[in-house]
Amino acid sequence: MAYSSYFWEDLEMGKIILTGDRPTGRLHVGHYAGSLKRRVELQNSGQFEKIFIMIADAQALTDNADNPEKVRQNVIEVALDYLACGLDPAKSTLFIQSQIAELCELSFYYMNLVTVSRLQRNPTVKTEIQMRNFETSIPVGFFTYPISQAADITAFKATTVPVGEDQLPMIEQTKEIVHKFNSVYAPVLVEPEVLLPDNSACKRLPGIDGKAKMSKSLGNCIYLADSADEVRTKIMSMYTDPLHLQVSDPGHIEGNTVFTYLDAFSKPEHFERYLPEYANLDELKAHYTRGGLGDVKVKKFLNNVMQEELEPIRNRRAEYEKDIPEIYNILKKGSEEARAVAAQTLSEVKSAMKINYFEDAELIKAQSEKYEK
Repeated sequence: MAYSSYFWEDLEMGKIILTGDRPTGRLHVGHYAGSLKRRVELQNSGQFEKIFIMIADAQALTDNADNPEKVRQNVIEVALDYLACGLDPAKSTLFIQSQIAELCELSFYYMNLVTVSRLQRNPTVKTEIQMRNFETSIPVGFFTYPISQAADITAFKATTVPVGEDQLPMIEQTKEIVHKFNSVYAPVLVEPEVLLPDNSACKRLPGIDGKAKMSKSLGNCIYLADSADEVRTKIMSMYTDPLHLQVSDPGHIEGNTVFTYLDAFSKPEHFERYLPEYANLDELKAHYTRGGLGDVKVKKFLNNVMQEELEPIRNRRAEYEKDIPEIYNILKKGSEEARAVAAQTLSEVKSAMKINYFEDAELIKAQSEKYEK
């Protein structure tokens, strides 16, 4: 679902966002283009009552159980990337998933509403299993990842979930769980809506090697924390058009990683500053397609574009790195706030399921009268 003007006109107070990332490494420009940049815009729009940003360490442990230190160390890395990109703890609640025990309990209850065969059909789960070579040795925690994600979303009664295109099957599964719970028990849970990036090139940014997806595990990322030199080196090594051997050769745009990144990040003003001989990206593409334009020139232009985008993020991150204890304080405060909200939802869920024994005065009274007779 692309963003459009009518969407913003229809928003009312009471809208709630829940989104987050697994702390398995520093965040990269794929995260930024696909979700982070939009999160900051949504945060600053004033259109949402609450925004919850989760560092999903518990989910990260589902396929990193033998390396908890990796997850532990990267919690702070993700938090720094969040803050560097402009997420503001005064406007958004930043929290750590494992510190919200209620999420585990909700997941346990939701497991009764989902079949094994349904989980096996989830396209995202199937893709992730293949990518990790789990085959028949799938950790149960990882296999039930969509249920855990449903717990995360519904615990905060999120109405809006900004995600990349590859996460759509996960949100669909959440909707199924919400519908099943509300039908069987009571209309307690809120069905979320998805927000995809408004720029189609941002929906699934490829890795610098031309692979279908930028991934920390594949090592084909430009990280938000990369130095200017590291960014430049990675861009100059980017996969382009293997048939474009000479400058004079006609080039191909489709599948050309450099142009995909330009689609995602370049603006008309970039051409004025760095490549004034072209009015816009369409003119650059046309020249490359007919031949006479070298890959190096295009990559140098992309480097200028990316450096302009990433430099403020690097600078802000450097400032936040000076006071790491304060970052943990932000996360602790956010986790406490998030847990209070999740606890309220869990209370409503247990009431709907009739397992709130000690809070159900009518049950206690009825049982008392039953045995008094």
